[in-house]
Amino acid sequence: MDVPGDAEQSPVGAVGRVTVSIPTDGPGEVLVPVRGGTEAFAAWADQPIPRHAQVMVVERTSARSVIVVPFPSS
Repeated sequence: MDVPGDAEQSPVGAVGRVTVSIPTDGPGEVLVPVRGGTEAFAAWADQPIPRHAQVMVVERTSARSVIVVPFPSS
């Protein structure tokens, strides 16, 4: 049985979609393709990002939390 590596399990570098708008001072939510499916993560960003925007995960802060930037970045 193959054991997936950390790179395959990590959402860092993945492009996802905002499902709950991300405000400047709190989390929103994003759906990110990872581990062969799509998973929801709490997401923070340096700037507000509206619902349905595409984002790229730049850091994972916990198992279910990530930091994102707009994609393509502006």
